[in-house]
This record gives sequence, C-alpha cells and structure tokens, in this order.
Amino acid sequence: MDTQRLILFFVFSFSLLMLWDAWQKEQRPVPTSPVPAKSQTAVPSPAKPMAPVAPPVAGSVPTESATAKVQPTGERIRVETDLLIAEIDTLGGTLRRVELRKHKDALDTAKNFVLLQPEQHYEAQSGLTGEAGPNHRTIWTARPGERSLADGADEVRVALVAQGGEGLRVEKVYTFRRDSYTIGVALALQNDGSKPVTSHAYFQLTHDGKATSTGNSVASSFGAQSFVGFSQYTGDRKFVKVQFSDLDKGKADYVQQSPDGWLAFVQHYFVAAWLPAAGVAREYVVERRSDQSYAARVVLPVAVLEPGASASVTVPLYVGPQEQKRLEAADRNLPLVVDYGWLTVIAQPLFWLLEFLHGLSGNWGVAIILLTVLIKLVFFPLSAASYKSMAKMKLVTPRLTKIREMYAHDRAKMNQAMMELYKTEKINPLGGCFPILVQIPVFIALYWVLLAAIELRHAPFVLWIRDLSALDPYYVLPVLMTVTMVLQTRMNPTPPDPVQAKVMQFMPYVFSVFFFFFPAGLVLYWLVNNILSILQQWQIQRLFNRDKPAHAKR
Repeated sequence: MDTQRLILFFVFSFSLLMLWDAWQKEQRPVPTSPVPAKSQTAVPSPAKPMAPVAPPVAGSVPTESATAKVQPTGERIRVETDLLIAEIDTLGGTLRRVELRKHKDALDTAKNFVLLQPEQHYEAQSGLTGEAGPNHRTIWTARPGERSLADGADEVRVALVAQGGEGLRVEKVYTFRRDSYTIGVALALQNDGSKPVTSHAYFQLTHDGKATSTGNSVASSFGAQSFVGFSQYTGDRKFVKVQFSDLDKGKADYVQQSPDGWLAFVQHYFVAAWLPAAGVAREYVVERRSDQSYAARVVLPVAVLEPGASASVTVPLYVGPQEQKRLEAADRNLPLVVDYGWLTVIAQPLFWLLEFLHGLSGNWGVAIILLTVLIKLVFFPLSAASYKSMAKMKLVTPRLTKIREMYAHDRAKMNQAMMELYKTEKINPLGGCFPILVQIPVFIALYWVLLAAIELRHAPFVLWIRDLSALDPYYVLPVLMTVTMVLQTRMNPTPPDPVQAKVMQFMPYVFSVFFFFFPAGLVLYWLVNNILSILQQWQIQRLFNRDKPAHAKR
C-alpha cells in the first residue's frame, strides 16, 4: 500500500466526515410545536385501495394527551426466560420493559442491557381500535399461570383479559419461548353481545426519540453514526428509514398500506420489530405525538364478529440484538436493520466470511486476523504492482532530485524532464494509486462491519482487550499501529520536494491520532494489514536492491 497517498486520502476523508457531522449537528432541527390534535389521535384513512386485498379501515388509537386526565395504575408482571426478563403492565397489557440477559449494559457490565424501558417511553403496545375494543389505556386482568420458563419447558405464556364495548371480550396472550427473542403476541376476540362487531387490531412501538448508549460511541465521533429511528420493510419499497426530523416536519415518507412487511425501531446493535404474516392487508402509521414522543404502528383487520363468534390475530414481536442468524430466523428480511452504511453489498459478504472464520477459530480477534490475511492475499497482485512502482521510484529519486535542482526556476522544463525520465525508465508515477482506489471500498465496508456487528460487542481478544468494539484500554494497539506507519513511510521513496518530504515525515504521527479513538477490532485489522504490507514491501524492495537495475546507476 502506498502509505503516503493512503494517509492523505484518509486525512482528507475523515476531515470531510467530521465537518459533515458538525454541520449536521448544527443544522439539526429544533423540536417544533405539537402538530394539530387531529393528526395525533386518528390513524390516517387509506389513500389508495390495494388490489386484490382491500386495505383496512383504521379506527382511532388513543394517545397520551387523549387520556391525560385519567391516570389509572396497573400491576407489573415479571416474566423470566433464559434470554429475557420482561415486565408487562396490566394497564394496557403493555410490554413496558425488556432486559437482555446475554448482553451487558454499555456503562456497567455488571448489569444487563435494558432495551424496552418506560424511562424513554420505549414500549410495545397493542389493542383494538375504536370505542368498542380495549386498548393500551385499558386495565387488563392477568390470568393465573407460570411467570418463569420452567426447566425442560419450551415456552411460558402470560394471558390477560379485558372487556370492551358492545359485549366484546378480548384475551391478550404473550408467548415467550426458550432460546428466542421473538415473543408471540395474540389477541383473541369473543363477541358476547347481540350485535355484529367490526374492529381492527393495532401493534405499536413508541419512543421518545433520544439515542441510548449501546457501548460504542466511536461511530458518531467520525461521522459514521448508526441510524436510530423507525424503519419499515414492504415488498413495494423494500427497506425504508423514517427519520425523527422528517416526522417533526410532517414529511415522513413511508408505505401506508401494503399486503406485507414489518415495522421496527432500530438503534445501534439492537432492534424491536412487529412482524405480521404476509398476505393480510395492513396499514402503517408513523407519527409524532402531542406529548413530543413518537409512535409507529401496524393496523390489521379483524373479521366481522357476529354475536357468539370469535376470532384472533397474532403478530410476533422480535425484541433483541441484531445478531444475523436470529434476525434471519425471525424474518428473512429483518437482517436489513443492521446498518452497514452505503457499502452493504460489500460489507455483508465480509461479515459472512468473518463469522465463518470465527466458527473455525472461536475468537473474534483471531477471526479478524484471518480475514485480514485473506483480504491481503486477494489484493496481493495489486499490492505487488504498487510496491514495484514505489521501488522503482525510490531508485530514481536521486535523479529526480537533480532534475528539480537543475530546473528549479523553470517548472515547465522540470515537468518535461521528469516525464521523459518516467518514460525512459518505464515508470508510472501514479502506478501506486489504482491498487489503493480498488481496496478503499473494502476498507470502508470492513470499517462498518466492525462498527455495526453486535457479535463483536463485549467480545474479548487476548489479555487486556476484553471488548473488540471498544477502545484499547491501554492504547497498545494504536501505539503499535503508529510504529508500523512510521516504518512503512520510511520504506517509501522520499518526495523530491523538501516541503512534501517534511509533511510525509510527520503525517504518520498526525494520522495515528485517529486510531486512538477507533475500536480495538478495527485497529487490530489495520495493524495486521500494515505488518503484512511491510513484509511484502520489504521483500519486493530487497529483490530490486539485489538485482541492481541499470536505471538505478547514476
């Protein structure tokens, strides 16, 4: 790798990223005043019916402001499984809190990470629209039963019941399964009245719009900030992100009706997503509420219930880490929530390869080293061409210096003489650039992989490195990285221009500052890559010095 050009490229790139990040923070819109109550309390009516399945006619869903005068309290039901500790509030039958037992808190690793939490209004709500059906403001009654996953049991169910209007009785059942972050949420309706009842079921996620620390603050420091907000997948538009700023302005663009798809709240490393079955017409609503929190819901139709009739609707809720295998098991399109930036097409295969190497080695740090070696082997021919070009340049550097001294006051003649020298010695002065340009997308994609993969969160490597997604606590890897950069720069040809030579001399130290703020896993990759590059460059330079080409003679 041509270290001089690579250093300049990344310094320039990261400068642009930091400027962009600063501009984004400066231009971030201030929360606006609440939007009119009409848009906050009613689900929008369908704009266009979708053939062949008719869209649901959505009823109203109560909001915080609509019931602010009445503040009933409910009972908290604690449910424990091998992966989750959940709390269900009988007020609304709402899943208010979910604690992940296999993932630790970002600031205190002695505690479990809490995903859903009432402190951020981050909750999973469900119920029936309209006046007849019980909703997330209704008091539900919990049925007796197990609250913890028993030894040898595959699942535990929590059932709640509520009475709606017009003789409608609804039972809500949460099903927690062993070794699963997917929770079944079912609404069973029974019409005990004397008239037919038409209703719709809604499944909703709420959030206050504020980011939560998940253990890696490095990304936002250099403009590579992971997306936080609502997202949607449909067969029509595929994966769509809904920004909070767009909701504030009333300009959110998403699919409102579809026969398929899901709705999620995404943050770095974790996700909560409602996953309705395909083939049922549904309506999506994403809005900013009058209490300045945000809500996203999917509304599904329920069959018209004649007196004495019953019906049910079930929607799974995935609430857990963005682990690729678990996401794919929940829904084959759910892995799209993993934010690999704009180079997903490259980053996804890189992660698959990294995961495969981890399966062989059992250690994510070792997997990163093996991946670095494989990438280096793939680009070996390009790197060799680059190093050969630099070796030739190093041999003719004295002659280039003489040309600069000879034509110091005539730049046109100096450039002409230098081009003639390049042509005579068959040297391409830009020969080291193309291999670097080809490799840069791979480096950026891997950067995103190492930042986005939750598999590396709190993953130990060796000795002092207990978390590859966090900074090296003793900065050993960044220091070693600096040493290799200095060594590699000294192996490159010295620029004929004294000013440029001085800049190149100090550039490794300046550029190395970035690595003190990078995750240990990323620094490990660059360190191994640099060591391999130094060995390759040394070998090529040694062969050139041994052969003593004619053009090196003065």
